[in-house]
Amino acid sequence: MFNVEVNGPFVAFFVFAAIMIGGAVLMISLEKVVHMVVSMAAVFLGLAGMYVLLDAEFAAFVQVLIYAGAVSILMVFGIMMTKHNAAKEPVRPLHETLAAVGALSLFGLLFYAIRQTDIPETGAAGAGGAPGAVTDNTLAIGELLYTGYIVPFELLSVLLTVAFIGAISLAKKEAE
Repeated sequence: MFNVEVNGPFVAFFVFAAIMIGGAVLMISLEKVVHMVVSMAAVFLGLAGMYVLLDAEFAAFVQVLIYAGAVSILMVFGIMMTKHNAAKEPVRPLHETLAAVGALSLFGLLFYAIRQTDIPETGAAGAGGAPGAVTDNTLAIGELLYTGYIVPFELLSVLLTVAFIGAISLAKKEAE
């Protein structure tokens, strides 16, 4: 029925998928917030592995650096700086059943859509547009970022700096 060649990328895809699905399930199942953040970091690392399989090395590097590193550390600091009450939420079997039915329906819909899609096979176009030529994704992103999108890039850096300074000043006022 399925004509599949089992090779390294095929196995790696399923390993990364298992890491991502396991991390996502643990993220919503665990009760301690710190454990949830670690599970979320596992999802981010699995996604970075998927990016490597798709030959998007720059996106994988940014995924690890920004999401798995910075966002996870930021969440841990946020957890440490806030108070948490150990209040248990009541178990809602109807809510859980509806969520499971919705998730399975979404899976079925996506599976059907993917199976019905006809994806044409094309050769990979390289930097010069020739099929099979090796591309340098990081170079292409860097050239585009610093030529065509330099103003939005600089405005974003200013905005993030202002947000960082504002967060520090708010945290300092709460400490006093």
